[in-house]
Amino acid sequence: MTRLFTTQYIFLATFLTGIIAGALVSAQNCNCAPDLCCSKHGYCGSDNDYCGEGCQGGPCYNAAPSGGNNGVSVADIVTDDFFNGITNQATGNCDGKNFYTRSAFLEALKSYSAFGTSGSGDDSKREIAAFFAHATHETGYFCHKEETDGRNNNYCESKPEYPCNPNVAYFGRGPLQLTWNYNYINAGKNNEFDGLNNPDIVASDAVVSFKTALWYWKVNVQSVTNQGFGATIRAINSIECNGRRPDAVNSRVSLYNSYCSKFGVAPGDNLGC
Repeated sequence: MTRLFTTQYIFLATFLTGIIAGALVSAQNCNCAPDLCCSKHGYCGSDNDYCGEGCQGGPCYNAAPSGGNNGVSVADIVTDDFFNGITNQATGNCDGKNFYTRSAFLEALKSYSAFGTSGSGDDSKREIAAFFAHATHETGYFCHKEETDGRNNNYCESKPEYPCNPNVAYFGRGPLQLTWNYNYINAGKNNEFDGLNNPDIVASDAVVSFKTALWYWKVNVQSVTNQGFGATIRAINSIECNGRRPDAVNSRVSLYNSYCSKFGVAPGDNLGC
């Protein structure tokens, strides 16, 4: 009797382990059970690694402000005058100057309807101002599609779930300069392109380029927008914080303040990091 019980127990434990493991693997597509979080890297679970920073869905900790339907029209805020006012400041022979367009941004926005539409109307304006402040800084007023001298860096952190293609490099591309193989792979899964083998599409298709930036914002930044602009700097490039790159932080903050002024909204507190 004891042996039978033990055998049944072992079978049950093995069966449950298989179910849990299967859930973790299947979550690469974010098809998690309602009580599980979809992690930053696309796996299901319930602790801080899954529900903490970068959580994409489920009962996430520090979730972005609820809503996504506050009635704000992002297109009415990001006008032609606003967008062109940024790109017109790009200097020199810029490969991105005629690449990034307002129409491409608005087309990409259709896949990320929660962007700029959560919280109050002022919250929406601050989030939009923050996004464009970072994009302006990262690209030099939408001047660059790729990281300067980026092709000299591979940015490969190979893991079983995140391989690297040795024939391509995962340096910064797009409005928020998407970097690292795992980000390209996950951005590709969420936006229907092959991030592993074709990261260059982020610098050749303007709609995809904006989609990857909005994806990164949703996964890594949106949940901290209510903590002040400084928290968004830390979420995008923490290496600049704690006095290590005051010039870069000041540039981002200056742009953010300028865009908030254009939108007629106070920038809020906690601007630096």
